[in-house]
Amino acid sequence: QVQLIESGGGLVQAGDSLRLSCTTSKRTNSNNGVGWFRQDLGKEREFVAAIDWRGGTTNYAESVKGRFTISRDNVQNTVFLQMNDLKPEDTAVYYCAVARSSYAATGRSGYQYWGQGTQVTVSA
Repeated sequence: QVQLIESGGGLVQAGDSLRLSCTTSKRTNSNNGVGWFRQDLGKEREFVAAIDWRGGTTNYAESVKGRFTISRDNVQNTVFLQMNDLKPEDTAVYYCAVARSSYAATGRSGYQYWGQGTQVTVSA
């Protein structure tokens, strides 16, 4: 069973930055794409960013382009989400997930393993 552990969430003010980390329990994700999704109360879980297995291709939701950066370190089995210029609308639980393929998938159905999530709260 693959386990994903997210960390780095917290309470910040608008304009601040946070760096989320997602570490897997085994080297599964080194051959797979990895993505970040988020879900706020009462809303659907939405795509945020994804990276392919090599780290050469990334995809972002329009709402975070230019502010968020996804990267990965396959030696450490860790994927990062650097979030800059945070806005109150970025408030959500952030989940990382391992894709079924090596691509930077953008749809939820493209992912097979999910973490438990880390809360990000941005105050105005």
